[in-house]
Amino acid sequence: MSPTRGGAQEDQAGEADSVDREAISGAAEGGKGTWRHAAFHVVTTIATPAAYAPLPFALASLGWPLGVCSLVIGTLVTWCSSLVVASLWQWNGEKHTSYRLLAKSIFGPWGYWYVSFFQQVASVGNNVAIQIAAGTSLKAVYMHYYPADDGAAVTLQHFILLFGAFEIFLSQLPDIHSLRWVNATCTASTIGFAVTAISVTLYEGHRIDRKEVGYSLQGTTTTKIFRGFNALGTIAFSFGDAMLPEIQSTIREPVRRNMYKGVSTAYLLIVMSYWTLAFSGYWSFGSEVQPYILSSLTAPAWAIVMANLFAVIQITGCFQIYCRPTYAYFEEHIQAKNTRRKAWVWRLMYTSVYMAAITLVAAAMPFFGDFVSVCGAVGFTPLDFVLPALAFLKAGKLPKNPGLRHAIKALGSTVTVLFCVVGALACIGAIRAIVLDIKTYKFFHDM
Repeated sequence: MSPTRGGAQEDQAGEADSVDREAISGAAEGGKGTWRHAAFHVVTTIATPAAYAPLPFALASLGWPLGVCSLVIGTLVTWCSSLVVASLWQWNGEKHTSYRLLAKSIFGPWGYWYVSFFQQVASVGNNVAIQIAAGTSLKAVYMHYYPADDGAAVTLQHFILLFGAFEIFLSQLPDIHSLRWVNATCTASTIGFAVTAISVTLYEGHRIDRKEVGYSLQGTTTTKIFRGFNALGTIAFSFGDAMLPEIQSTIREPVRRNMYKGVSTAYLLIVMSYWTLAFSGYWSFGSEVQPYILSSLTAPAWAIVMANLFAVIQITGCFQIYCRPTYAYFEEHIQAKNTRRKAWVWRLMYTSVYMAAITLVAAAMPFFGDFVSVCGAVGFTPLDFVLPALAFLKAGKLPKNPGLRHAIKALGSTVTVLFCVVGALACIGAIRAIVLDIKTYKFFHDM
């Protein structure tokens, strides 16, 4: 049963609860999406080029043994966590159409506000990072066709602004289900990006003199330690998906079975692309690999252009999914005021304000790798690694066998403590990297 409400804070959560239910399209009459749609949404949310393009650099910061172990553990834990969240969607007989409502039903008001805070951090941080990635890819395509331009005419900031304007247009679509064909296209682009990037990476690796490629960790002992912390945040970001209940609310019955199938299919594609690109990128370039793998590639030019275009297409859908928690927050207040102004006018207003703010931050501080790490540490680690384990221990169906029950509780507690530590260390590494970059570069630097 859900906890009894009491006090001012819980009344606020109750009001947000009712508005949240109205804000999720299709929640009342049930979802319409199939397991394929679930897979499209999950792949689009997790497997962005901005998520797995920095993985070779993360491995280079950790070295082969620790890097491979961290990547494999991150994959297994987040896959299991996704299945856990999917299993709890209707744990008490009620449908919980957002991560906030699910957490509130299990933990009470503090769970609602916990998820609200970290989901906003993850959403905003993710969108800043992937907008930088989209701008970087668009500029790379431009420089291919206009190599004589030294950047004075068209800078990275121009492309970030162009991408932001396009996202305002897509933001007028009302809900996640309305993005299903956009996300189907994005899933195809994910596969296209992975195949192209992996092929060109291996091609480059065979062209390079292997004797010149080194795999030792670079820098002083302090630098190695903090780069390692930063890499943990990058890996956490790569598996970030703070939107599973929102996605699950768009899926038709049987919801759990369709969601399990969709999540598992998505993770099959994720493993094939993540692991292959991470290992091939580190093997090809060693310690000199760039934070954004496409920046390390030099030939063939046409294939690099294709990879960058695939990256931009895929990022457009991911950006939209991560906008939705913030848009829902605006919608709560608009519906609470019971305004007579047309809904599309309000939507155009708040989506424009949101996009202007995200674009300004991305253009002012285009430090892609730093934002990826801090977003993974502060946003995705609490939601995708820590909270699912706690939720399962409190509301999940534990086995009746005492030995197995204690083993699962011990495993859940270990995951919680371990990733709390990982998140703290990754946050320290990311903040240090941002401070160093701000000292090195000026605001609105053309990276």
